[in-house]
Amino acid sequence: MADLSPIARIARQHDPDRFLCALFAPPAKRETQFLLIAFNHELARAREAASNPMAALIRLQWWRDTVEEARAGQPPRRHEVAGPLSEAITAGRLDPADLLGMVDAREVETEEEIPSRAALLAYLRGTAGGFAVAAGHALGAPADALPALQSLGAAYGLAGLLRSIPAQARRGRSLLPADLLGEHGLAPADAAHDPRQPGVAAVARQLAEEGEGLLRQGSIRLPRGTGAAALPAVLARRDLRRMASPGWNPGQPPPERGLGDRLAVMWAGWRG
Repeated sequence: MADLSPIARIARQHDPDRFLCALFAPPAKRETQFLLIAFNHELARAREAASNPMAALIRLQWWRDTVEEARAGQPPRRHEVAGPLSEAITAGRLDPADLLGMVDAREVETEEEIPSRAALLAYLRGTAGGFAVAAGHALGAPADALPALQSLGAAYGLAGLLRSIPAQARRGRSLLPADLLGEHGLAPADAAHDPRQPGVAAVARQLAEEGEGLLRQGSIRLPRGTGAAALPAVLARRDLRRMASPGWNPGQPPPERGLGDRLAVMWAGWRG
């Protein structure tokens, strides 16, 4: 893929799952999907790249301003993602309301902990679910399909969160909800300190079952040409089935994506 655009290379490097799924978008709309992936990556790294929560909020505000300025017809900012993003908004290829919702949802990551299961699900519907809605909107999915896409996106986000438990712990964090951990006598700080504890595994399996419920909520037949927005759910289904099994240990690094994962996405993509 030597002929990939700079935006496509960013998407492939930082989010290979969604990049693979975007390859099944219609060719004329594929670059917009790559751009959305790159934008989402910038939002996701706001907290990771910042030295403190306030700095992360400033980064998110920068992206909020970028979207608002593009909507107002102002010149694009000089940035490898912000420039193309502004052009896509001006051309009507991306909906600024979708993008602003994705920015707003990321503010939860600047807080010390996620207090409850309900707060976690709201966060997932706004972040990964918001991405799926924006992707579907850009592909021309009908309005009545967007809630299902949001559920599918949230399921993929939840699977990703559970896969990242060891990585979160290395950064001294846990995004598992405090109320569910509390039922096992744990706080988020305990889960961050040692994610191999039985209570962490119990909460993670409970959330994996929640994810399977989100997949069921997202059951829908999409018009041809819009299915790429739902393809990450194929990976979510494979991950969540493994995570719901008694032998899964969330404290261990997850397995790398393999041929089976790629083939599952490719088969679903070819089927439309």
